[in-house]
Amino acid sequence: MKKIMLFTLLVLAFGMGIVFAGPQADADTIVFATDATWPPMEYIDEKGDLVGFDVDLMNAMAEAGDFEIEIRNTAWDGIFAGLKNGAYDAVCSSVTITDERKAEMAFTDPYINAGQILIVKKDMTGVDSLDDMSGMKVGVQNGTTGDFALDNFPNVVRKAYDEVGFAVEDLMNGNVDGVVCDSIVASDFVLSNTAYAGKLQIVGEPFTEEFFGIAVQKENTELLGKLNASLDAVRESGKLDELISKWLR
Repeated sequence: MKKIMLFTLLVLAFGMGIVFAGPQADADTIVFATDATWPPMEYIDEKGDLVGFDVDLMNAMAEAGDFEIEIRNTAWDGIFAGLKNGAYDAVCSSVTITDERKAEMAFTDPYINAGQILIVKKDMTGVDSLDDMSGMKVGVQNGTTGDFALDNFPNVVRKAYDEVGFAVEDLMNGNVDGVVCDSIVASDFVLSNTAYAGKLQIVGEPFTEEFFGIAVQKENTELLGKLNASLDAVRESGKLDELISKWLR
C-alpha cells in the first residue's frame, strides 16, 4: 500500500484522553508511532486532533490489555528505522504485512483486510459482488492491484483511468456501473468525501488480501504477545467490528 506523505509532524499533543509526552515515556507505557496522513485510518481532523480507525484501535487495545499508551505522529519516511532504533515500541499505521517486512520486524495478527473492493451507487440493488456485474462497466486505476484483479472477472467490462478519483467521478456521472479500489480508499470516498456523501456504497467484502498488522522489533516477543492478547480481546468483544462499521463502512 502506498502512502502519500501530506505533511511531516514529529510529536503532537492532543486532547484525546492520552498523555503525549516528549522523547522519553514511562517504562510501563507502550509507545506507538503512526503517520497521520491517511484518512480514515489515521489523520488530523479539523480540530487538530489525531483520529481514525488505527487511533481508536490502539485505545481499545490499551483498555482491553490494561496498559498505558503514547501515540507519536511520525513521518512515514523513516518510521521503520525509528522502530529498529528503539525510538518507539511499535508502529500502528496501516502497515501492510509483507514477506519483505517480516524479515526485518515482527507483526501482530492481522486486524483488517484492506484488499480490493467494489463501490457502486447508493441506489443500485441486486449487486453483492463483482460476480453480479456481468456485462457492466467497472472503473479501475490503471496498473494497480485492482486492475490486475479484474483479470479474474472476464465478464465485466474494464475501464481504466490514470487516477481512481476519475473513475469515481465517472461512476457518479453514470459512465461506469462500479469502481474497484482498495477498501481503505473506498471508505474515504464513500464516507469522508463530502462530494459523494450519501450517494455511494461499498458492497461485499474485499476479494483480494492485503492484511494490516502492528509492527514491533523482531526480537520483542514479550510485547508481541501482549499486543496480540489485547487485539484478540478487542476482536472477541465485538469492538473491532464496531470500529470497522464506524470508519470503513
